[in-house]
Amino acid sequence: MNEIMPFRTLPSDIDPLWAGDGAHLPEWFVSALAVPRQEGFIEIDGARVHYMRWGERGKPKVLTTHGFLSHVRCFAFIAPFLAGDYDIVAFDLAGMGDSDMRGKADVDARGREFHEIAEALQLFEGGERPYIVAHSFGSGAALTAVTQRPGSYAGLVICDLMIMRPEIMAEYWSKDRASPGSGDPAKPKRIYPSYEAARERYILSPPQPVGQPFLMDYMAFHSLRREGDGWTWKFSPEVFRRGNKAEEWLTMGERLVNAPGRKAIVHGEKTSLFTEDSRKYICELGGGDIPIVAVPDARHHLMLDQPLAFAAALGAILALWSSGRHAQEYRLPSRR
Repeated sequence: MNEIMPFRTLPSDIDPLWAGDGAHLPEWFVSALAVPRQEGFIEIDGARVHYMRWGERGKPKVLTTHGFLSHVRCFAFIAPFLAGDYDIVAFDLAGMGDSDMRGKADVDARGREFHEIAEALQLFEGGERPYIVAHSFGSGAALTAVTQRPGSYAGLVICDLMIMRPEIMAEYWSKDRASPGSGDPAKPKRIYPSYEAARERYILSPPQPVGQPFLMDYMAFHSLRREGDGWTWKFSPEVFRRGNKAEEWLTMGERLVNAPGRKAIVHGEKTSLFTEDSRKYICELGGGDIPIVAVPDARHHLMLDQPLAFAAALGAILALWSSGRHAQEYRLPSRR
């Protein structure tokens, strides 16, 4: 297990291909990317796992990951706001971002990824119990992780995970929508003749406008890689070999409520995947004590809509947990 020596912010974080001269980028974003970080790869089972790390060793540990077909950089401009108080690791799930595919892509394997990266980076050292913060598909994998190893994590912040009553979810899928993680592993990835041609094909799932369009450009750029004279997606088609996906999502509410340990939910106020009925459903299942935070003017991709409010919500939950206090529910003030 070898770690490539870490380094500071890569010049390609603000590349002219997506940023132009960078004059339109807000100061908070440029400053966030300038916060010192480590970046490198850990080798696990012969595969390279890409990660970034901020903050000081010895501070409370936080382990973060992204949604399906996304990558670590969805937290690259969020984690710096928490780095003063925490030792934060963000990692690319296997077969996504800059991490190699390894093993299977089933539910259990996704859960084990959290333990593997935490052990590789010594996040459990000295009896430490890291917090987990995960978005969307990554939140489902994190629920598996905390269930596999009860007591190993200090708490789980679930960010806009799709949770609906089974009958509502079945109706949602009936409208020509696919369950998260669906796709054809045998379908070859397309090679685009130019970055611009590839960028035109980058879309969000579920589709939505974004509050900060430059962040969409940033995420798109880091979702692609050069292939000869063209460009293609970084993810491996093997990520679609996931087994019984429908059952996993139809029982997500029960999985969340029954998962051991401390949990909190952060969702977009305008998301279609976690609604007011989702909140009621969680309570009916016995999860009335789970803190729920609605980020104003945000949809599913909270970090692209309201990055500063999203970072503030995460910071508030982690601070409450770190101080040993509880808050059942709060909402950030909504801008009308």
